[in-house]
Amino acid sequence: MTSPERQAIVLIGPMGAGKTSVGKRVAKRLGRSFTDTDAAIVRQHGPIAEIFATHGESHFRVLERDAVAAALETGGVVSLGGGAVLDETTRQRLQAHRVALLTVAPRVVARRLGEAATRPLLTAGDETPIARWERIYAERRPVYEAVADATFDTSSGPLENIVTAIAEWAAPSADPSGAHE
Repeated sequence: MTSPERQAIVLIGPMGAGKTSVGKRVAKRLGRSFTDTDAAIVRQHGPIAEIFATHGESHFRVLERDAVAAALETGGVVSLGGGAVLDETTRQRLQAHRVALLTVAPRVVARRLGEAATRPLLTAGDETPIARWERIYAERRPVYEAVADATFDTSSGPLENIVTAIAEWAAPSADPSGAHE
């Protein structure tokens, strides 16, 4: 098991759920580092849309698995890309960490996603971006739920309320054994 100070607080969920926005604030609140694995991939390899176009989704998933492994090793608060949990190795690695699923209603995500051109999975096929988002989310939801230790809906209310709820959930327990709910 990962020691408490090295144990990451990992945010998973669909595109547009607010993993980056919430993650940055949770990290600041807890005084921990923040890593967005998609941003790490972009820094090292260029825009995700270009990776998909040039090398395909399977190549991107390998880069993503490596970025997740590096981020988990660092600890802090880690935001994963929406499809990162599809990788079995990543799911196994997540078992040593606290995992929060961020959910969002389709009516809200439509506003948040805005220009879908930067999201390669939303521009493929004949579906509208929001219809494709709903289908992808429905396919991935069982995996998200199986991996998550807790779920937080980001559809309404002030963002600070969500940040507070996650920070309280993620804070070390008062239980001397270190066990969490």
